[in-house]
Amino acid sequence: MAEAVNGNGSRSNRRRRSRRVNPDGTMTLIEHIYEFRRRLGFALLFVVIGGIFGWIWFEQHLGPIPSLGNIMTQPYCAIPPSQRFGSDHGGCKLLQTVPFEIFMVRLKVGVAAGAVLLSPFWLYQFWAFIAPGLYSKERKYALTFVAFASVLFAAGAVLAYYLVPHALALLAGFGQEQFVTALTADKYISFILSLLLIFGVSFELPLLVVMLNRVGVVKYQQLKKWRRGLVFALFVFAAFATPGSDPFSMLGLAGALTVLFEISIQIARFHDRKRDKVRADEGWDKLADDEAAPFDYTPSTADDGPVASGGGNRTDDIT
Repeated sequence: MAEAVNGNGSRSNRRRRSRRVNPDGTMTLIEHIYEFRRRLGFALLFVVIGGIFGWIWFEQHLGPIPSLGNIMTQPYCAIPPSQRFGSDHGGCKLLQTVPFEIFMVRLKVGVAAGAVLLSPFWLYQFWAFIAPGLYSKERKYALTFVAFASVLFAAGAVLAYYLVPHALALLAGFGQEQFVTALTADKYISFILSLLLIFGVSFELPLLVVMLNRVGVVKYQQLKKWRRGLVFALFVFAAFATPGSDPFSMLGLAGALTVLFEISIQIARFHDRKRDKVRADEGWDKLADDEAAPFDYTPSTADDGPVASGGGNRTDDIT
């Protein structure tokens, strides 16, 4: 009897979230919580599936693509054999100093790689939850922001990966013949992942500048005036952010951020010039203090407003 009631309740909830039954997308607070729990469950499921795939990929080649373990150890293998521990026995291998260290490393790398590869699927779950509560123009800007943020994060991670071999070779070269580099698996993998994460997140800073300019927080003239100080701040940030404290990583991150920051300034310049032209055409700059602004007071239609088909953030009838 309880199962029948639960089944009828689930069907009733699905009908309530349908656009034909509930065209304005209103939901109660409890329904919002249930919907968020459902979306979060699907997102975690995709992360788990990605982790299983990454665990298998750690030792398996995917056609021409090398195994994930080889990809992660390739920067370490770029160190000259004379400066690397175990090179006399052939190959390049990391050290395991505690039990289950390799298990935890493989799990960490597998989950990270799987989460990145399946990120469109679990990110879509959060997008499906918040998108119905946004207007069409807001959804367009949000999708553009997510697309550029993903590309910039990937570009930063790729740059970090190609800089790691040079950084390790430089750091290992200070010992000359008196030292040999013997890295433990946990510390080496943590170093690589943290460097990829730091570069990826740092590449989002120029995008943040563009978004602040779009909403009117900062203007091109301000950015132009602060350019030298901000570039200096980027170099200071790179010096503290790079975990290896080597010049290759620091200069690579600082140089890339400087180029991206200059691009964001030029984008702000183009946006402000276009906005000033629109204001001049509409007569905004000629208005007196006691004149009404030429806003468009036409109400928006239902198609332009938030419509939910299975989630959203409308709580007009919270009970």
